Amino acid sequence: MFDEISFGKINRLPKYLFSAINEIKFNMRQKGEDVIDFSMGNPDGMPPQIVIDKLCESAKKPKNQGYSVSKGIYKLRLGLCDWYKRRFNVDLDPNLEVCVGMGSKEGYVHLVQAITNVGDFAIVPEPAYPIHYHAFIINGANVSTFPIKYNMFYELDEAAFFASLQKSLYENFPKPKFVVVNFPHNPTTVVVYKSFYEKLVEIARRERFYIISDIAYAELGFGDFKTTSIFEVEGAKDVAVETYTLSKSYNMAGWRIGFVSGNRRIIEALQKIKGWIDYGIYTPMQVAATVALNECDDEVLSVRAKYQSRMEVMIESFGNAGWELQMPKASMFIWARIPKQCEHLGSLEFSKRLLEEAKVAVSPGAGFGNAGDSYVRFALIENEKRIRQAAKNVKQFMKNIQPINNPLSLKTIAH
Repeated sequence: MFDEISFGKINRLPKYLFSAINEIKFNMRQKGEDVIDFSMGNPDGMPPQIVIDKLCESAKKPKNQGYSVSKGIYKLRLGLCDWYKRRFNVDLDPNLEVCVGMGSKEGYVHLVQAITNVGDFAIVPEPAYPIHYHAFIINGANVSTFPIKYNMFYELDEAAFFASLQKSLYENFPKPKFVVVNFPHNPTTVVVYKSFYEKLVEIARRERFYIISDIAYAELGFGDFKTTSIFEVEGAKDVAVETYTLSKSYNMAGWRIGFVSGNRRIIEALQKIKGWIDYGIYTPMQVAATVALNECDDEVLSVRAKYQSRMEVMIESFGNAGWELQMPKASMFIWARIPKQCEHLGSLEFSKRLLEEAKVAVSPGAGFGNAGDSYVRFALIENEKRIRQAAKNVKQFMKNIQPINNPLSLKTIAH
């Protein structure tokens, strides 16, 4: 009888594609096999020592053991405002324009829950971080997608983007209410400049939609590249919110400290729904996170240098192994086209075989949407020695792969 009861939201969600890789990886490790893991953007470093010290100190105080504040303690919200001022010369109100989340992913999901009505439309360019569109599906909304196009330097093709955006705005009914952007981009690493946000804000004001901008990788720019915040554009706070996290830049992924900031009406809605749902993050963690924002700029530079070093080693060693990778301008990822002799496998089958035969784990591009199926994503979470060993494994693996030229065989294998 109970089997007849339907869970509509869950039924709208596809199977989590990365679970196939995770299961193989788990089974291999259970057997004692050494997997070189580039599959998840899970930083391998330690948070700054001063942050850990502050956590320990704060955790010893009886007053910090009770419920916290769901929208985040004032000093942490103020710390983010000070960070925005230093980083982007942007002014934010800590009370009206900032809300702390249990990581930016949770903050994003609760944001969508707070502002989405059943039947609403959102536009999410793809490939995309899966929760960027599935959060809307979970909350009864619909999602329209279009492929991200970019040049050889992983810079967004703005003309193509805005042509696709305008088409999507006019073809969908009801008219899309939200547009999600994420630059530096996960998974492709694509970047944009201020001109992009100027145009996007202009269109949002004219066409009356809200922008949700995710800048999780804002601090991880290489060379001369610097991330732009949408709030550097005049009037952006009228139409936009932006999410940020301490997970990547500060090696604090497990701490789950994220933020949503910007448009006051949207922030008020998020603060209200969080007041009903949770009691906030453990106060000592928020106190320590405040220290990270206020006092750890030098440590962020060190994290950035580490990822740049790993990126350079991976591009060189994999190139020597016969797999040409392109250098990103930002993020902690490399977005890699599947080697030509392996294209017939598709990203999921290729990732499975790479794991089983070369003991190298990557994320299949199909997990980020259909537009990503010719690619895999590397997360730069292994050290240089492990990267070089992975390249040796990959070189041997590719020697054993033979291209298939029969179109029927390609379809059969890919599906």
